[in-house]
Amino acid sequence: MKTFNTLHEARHQILYSSITKALSSVSNSKQLHKIHSIIITLGLENSVLFSGKLISKYAQFKDPTSSLSVFHRVSSTSNVYQWNSVIRALTHNGLFSKALGFYTQMRKMDVLPDKYTFPSVANSCAALVDIEMGKVVHENVLDMGLGSDLYIGNALVDMYARFGCLAEALKVFNGMPERDVVSWNSLISGYSANGYWEEALEVYNMARMAGIMPDCYTVSSVLPACGGLVDVKEGEVVHCLVEKIGLHRDVVVSNGLLSMYFKFNRLVDARRIFDEMVVRDTVSWNTLICGYSQMELFKESILLFMQMVNKFEPDLLTITSVLCACGHLRDLEFGKFVHEYMKRSRYESDTTADNILIDMYSKCGDLLASREVFDRMICRDSVSWNSIINGYFQYGKYDEAVKLFRIMKIDSKVDSITCVMLLSASTQLADKDLGKKIHCDVTKLGFDSDIIINNAMIDMYAKCGQINDSMKIFEYMKTHDRVSWNTIITACVQSGDFTLGLKLIHQMRTEGLRADVATILGILPMCFFLAAKRQGQEIHGCIFRLGFETDVPVGNALIEMYSKCCSLTISLEVFDSMKVRDVVTWTTMISAYGMYGEGKKALRAFAEMEATGVIPDHVAFVAIIYACSHSGLVEEGLASFDRMKKVYNLEPRIEHYACVVDLLSRSGLISKAEEFIYSMPMKPDASIWGSLLSACRSCGNIEVAQRVSERILELNSNDTGYYVLASNVYAILGKWDQVRMIRKSIKARGLKKDPGCSWIEIKRRLYVFGTGDKFFEQFDEVTKLLGIISGLMAKEGYVADLRYVLHDIEEDEKRDLLCGHSERLAIAFGLLNTKPGTPLHIMKNLRVCGDCHTVTKYISMIMQREILVRDANRFHIFKNGICSCGDHW
Repeated sequence: MKTFNTLHEARHQILYSSITKALSSVSNSKQLHKIHSIIITLGLENSVLFSGKLISKYAQFKDPTSSLSVFHRVSSTSNVYQWNSVIRALTHNGLFSKALGFYTQMRKMDVLPDKYTFPSVANSCAALVDIEMGKVVHENVLDMGLGSDLYIGNALVDMYARFGCLAEALKVFNGMPERDVVSWNSLISGYSANGYWEEALEVYNMARMAGIMPDCYTVSSVLPACGGLVDVKEGEVVHCLVEKIGLHRDVVVSNGLLSMYFKFNRLVDARRIFDEMVVRDTVSWNTLICGYSQMELFKESILLFMQMVNKFEPDLLTITSVLCACGHLRDLEFGKFVHEYMKRSRYESDTTADNILIDMYSKCGDLLASREVFDRMICRDSVSWNSIINGYFQYGKYDEAVKLFRIMKIDSKVDSITCVMLLSASTQLADKDLGKKIHCDVTKLGFDSDIIINNAMIDMYAKCGQINDSMKIFEYMKTHDRVSWNTIITACVQSGDFTLGLKLIHQMRTEGLRADVATILGILPMCFFLAAKRQGQEIHGCIFRLGFETDVPVGNALIEMYSKCCSLTISLEVFDSMKVRDVVTWTTMISAYGMYGEGKKALRAFAEMEATGVIPDHVAFVAIIYACSHSGLVEEGLASFDRMKKVYNLEPRIEHYACVVDLLSRSGLISKAEEFIYSMPMKPDASIWGSLLSACRSCGNIEVAQRVSERILELNSNDTGYYVLASNVYAILGKWDQVRMIRKSIKARGLKKDPGCSWIEIKRRLYVFGTGDKFFEQFDEVTKLLGIISGLMAKEGYVADLRYVLHDIEEDEKRDLLCGHSERLAIAFGLLNTKPGTPLHIMKNLRVCGDCHTVTKYISMIMQREILVRDANRFHIFKNGICSCGDHW
């Protein structure tokens, strides 16, 4: 009997061993079902070992239903191994709620968990972001005395990290008596995924010091941290280590390197990584395509998409990236091709893809197609509404956009982005009424405490000229961020209240926020717009106190500010003090020389820029041709225009052609300028004809002027200045009916002529004068002085050029009108209120007329004053009867 039992036991051991080996080697679901049938036939389905293995194997083959079936068929489920198997199976297949349900049921049935239970349970809590359950599980671990287990510790660190509870994750990590690479990876990944990149790198470096050899998971978490911090040095060190230990062959690691180098803006390195990849997946292609798009290489990203389609099926991320590229390129044809591809794939009804389609069609100008996509959408979110509304706004369909907004409110889809977008539209339109309506809606919808919306309202009211309303909103806000301060400071400066603007900068500091570069760049332009040099100098002092003097954009803004505030010398000092100069720096300095008629200096600066290796862009060539134009350097200007394409392969734009026309016509080469226009590869716009017309009027070529005036009127431009130019030509010809017709046309189109005004700063106060202005301090004294000066000028040979009076009136009235031009009033006022010999700085919003230019020459000679006039075109420095422009203005 004993021998028989021994043989029976041996037979069972062989049988168990065979089934165990079969279960271990099974490679597909079909084979597993066969083995499962054998186990049932042999009556072994209640075996703890086999039931557990079957549960795990079915889970491995993505068949959790069969896993559950095995579990439920076991007659006794009191063994923790079976519970662990089913919880792990459910977790493995993404059925996290069910997994937690089984854990709860297991506890109710008094089945005691072990160290193999908790990693899967913690993983399920993390996936569901169920923080409360996660804490309960952690307490269960501690109650059972399993807190020191390595695998449970790793699972808890990972769980808290995925919750974003990094302090708790660190506490668990620090309490672990033993750690492996997974422990470190969990913490690094937690910091990196939650945007704590510096901490992620710090923990990584601690791991290296602890002798931990990184694996592909370590590197995959560290690389995004390097990219997020744009820490090129650390990124390169990690890359070297990856190459050294052979992790570069891992596709996930290569994808991480690819993404990192794009964040560094190192396209060449990113492309090399991609080209050297042994294995590529959809993520590799997506990263490359998205990277090219982010670097605004939209054409290249579309070409890459075409290559990808031949090897991989693009996913939603690929499609959205390419649609974005189509929108930026305004490539409607390819956008439609991608749309057709979407229809053939599973993304036709995807909300995210439809939203991108709406945006793409809007950017390409096909609002009908954009609306069709929107109307057929089954599920619309706030992005859908915002995209279609923004499309209508972009193309001036304001009524339709506001109508959609009203419908959107009924659907309760309005979010803060909608409100900010509508407020931005109100700002662009300077539509105070629309802005106020949106403000009411913001209050009704409960968004009036949203800091981003409040910032947008401050900006909207300021741009609509309602600075008091801006201040009320700012004061009402409970908290201010940097944008709030920057917006209100800029608003104050734009409204002319520099004192309050500077006061707010100091107040901002007392509340714990320093003014940043955006603050400075927001207020400096207003200084040069108003030519407020004193205020600009105060802000310059502020820049030094804040430590921004080495910032390149700030330096560029200072160069522009001083150059437009009559201080070319200080502009040059700022330029010379800059250790780093970009193409904007050089272009700003070249433009400054051009405004002062220093064409040769501008050419030297351009040559020096090229010599230092800075490549000129389209704007730089506009600046140098402009500088040549205002110095009469025709050959040099034409040579610069030719070099654009021949040397730098830059296709000239309409503004470059306009500069060349100005260059030729300003130098009296009217015929050549007209020939040049007719040779252009694109249709000339009003700016081209306007440059020619202005010169025709100055040099008295009435025949060409009349022909050009007709061209301008045919274009129906929305720029009043060109209509005024044409009207002036007809006035010179005495064709008053034509003049009246043009003025009626301007009125009918809702256009307004900018009224001429000039201003001068004396003793820290700004005085503004309008043409024909009679309501200012010392009007009688100014009129008397201008009369005396007119008499003195007549003795010197001055004869008024009545062509610059564009009204059908008597000659004496024309002379009186000329005397009332705003720059003459400002000059006379300056002469009365400054000491003899003091230079006068006059600013004018329009171009100085020919007669005023002549008169200012005489005044500088008679009164022995240097008079600097900045008009809409350039600077004129009048001294001893001569102007620095050499009559090239």
